[in-house]
Amino acid sequence: MNRLLPLAAAAFALLLFNTTQATELLRWERLPLAVPLVVGQERIVFVDRNVRVGVPASIGNRLRVQSAAGAIYLLANEPIEPTRLQLQDADTGTVILLDIAAEPAQDGQPPLEPVRIIEATSSATQTDADDGGAAATPPVRATPQPVILTRYAAQNLYAPLRTVEPVPGVMRATLRRDLPLDSLLPTLPVQAQALAAWRLDDLWVSAVRLRNSATHWLDLDPRALQGHFLTATFQHSTLGPNGTPDDTTVVYLVTRGHGLAQALLPTIAPVDASLNLPVPRHDGGRDAQ
Repeated sequence: MNRLLPLAAAAFALLLFNTTQATELLRWERLPLAVPLVVGQERIVFVDRNVRVGVPASIGNRLRVQSAAGAIYLLANEPIEPTRLQLQDADTGTVILLDIAAEPAQDGQPPLEPVRIIEATSSATQTDADDGGAAATPPVRATPQPVILTRYAAQNLYAPLRTVEPVPGVMRATLRRDLPLDSLLPTLPVQAQALAAWRLDDLWVSAVRLRNSATHWLDLDPRALQGHFLTATFQHSTLGPNGTPDDTTVVYLVTRGHGLAQALLPTIAPVDASLNLPVPRHDGGRDAQ
């Protein structure tokens, strides 16, 4: 028991030293923040928000990254050339850029102090919170939701999965792959097929593949789309002739309150000449007496 007392005292002193250690403040003003590292020394970055860390694949296993409760722990095992990391707020989608570089430790070099990142516009808010003011209002999305949904869908279809930016609240929606889409672009010789759909609050985005069935180039105009859509975005503005690498693209259709199936206009069936319809009378417009 007596042997544990000195150990406890030493641990308490170490904890007291760490809590009183100076912290470097970095102000985020949409410019990359420089965070130098020393090989073999862990450096802590406090962001006070739930973030996801994007690490380039070129770093490999040279950098260990751990994130917990608004703190990011960076430990370089080998020298690292100047590299950019992305910190994305899981709630608002805001991205903070860090420029790191790891160099070998020098003799007599003191350990690097922790870093705390503060926003340029957060001083007044922080002061109110320290004074016991009202709770902060919920974050407001700076980007319109249709744009967020369209960008998210395009990244899922065209970008590598590791580069897809997560968006809080977005979920996969059900979309029939065999959904009839003959009425979507009735004036253009294209084949349309439903691919996938996602949902954010009361908005849906549906990705539809378009393939040119003609032998000439086609210009894609959103005004040619038939249906009740909030927004429509083509991945490419033109389609190449059928059989060429450019004959296929994707259109992203955003709807409110329902999915793609409910937004389509009904297809008008052609008149069947074999039906037994009454023959029109040609008597000059006067009824027989």
